[in-house]
Amino acid sequence: MCLYQHRVINLKEVSVKKVSFLICLSFFLSGMVFYSTALAATAQVVLTEIQNQYEKTDDFEANFSQEYIGKVMRQSQKGEGKVYFKKKGMMRWDYRIPNQKIISDGQTLWFYQPEENQVLVSSADKMIKEFGFLVGEGDLRRDFKVNHVVESTPLKEDYFVIEMAPKETHPAVSKLSLTVDKKSYFIIQVDVFDGLGNVTRTRFNDIKTNTNLSGSFFQFKVPPGTEIIKMQDSASPGGKKTK
Repeated sequence: MCLYQHRVINLKEVSVKKVSFLICLSFFLSGMVFYSTALAATAQVVLTEIQNQYEKTDDFEANFSQEYIGKVMRQSQKGEGKVYFKKKGMMRWDYRIPNQKIISDGQTLWFYQPEENQVLVSSADKMIKEFGFLVGEGDLRRDFKVNHVVESTPLKEDYFVIEMAPKETHPAVSKLSLTVDKKSYFIIQVDVFDGLGNVTRTRFNDIKTNTNLSGSFFQFKVPPGTEIIKMQDSASPGGKKTK
């Protein structure tokens, strides 16, 4: 008797709006969350510093809290847990709330929901090709434009905010708002706005870098009896099909 149940489906047949947005955000963070920037600099210099800092960071881990806010119904979905990133598209989101995992080894992406007893499997490579600018594969200076940089007032938290937008129109990402700590120069909050005005806000704390995370840490072994759902289409809304 087979221990695993397999299904091959088209993503459009599954109501996974939340999953799609989380995966899209995850690939964005796998490139962006390593970045830092310089205060009181031109937009071009800021992007150059961001790109340079990313090159210095091999892996990253942090605690996170996350909130998805829908524009129309104003519904809110919250999550929290610990996240890990490693270069070459590897990432691991271990959620405490809700109980779920998003894991990628750079080739395969797994979205595991133990309470549903199922795992959604898709190709990480396809999404990296489709959303290269979201995973640090592209050049920020080429792919993004900085709308403005806002510095916090002296009486508030010591940070500044960078608002960016992709130069090419994309329904999944219309604007990014990055909150950067002035002392450590690490991004402590990312707000991702989609084309419909929905927002996913992710905040990081207890950030650690270059901890020598093993590549095997980003593998996922499917538990026996779990239903495996293989996605034929890109898991990111608005994505182009790979030829």
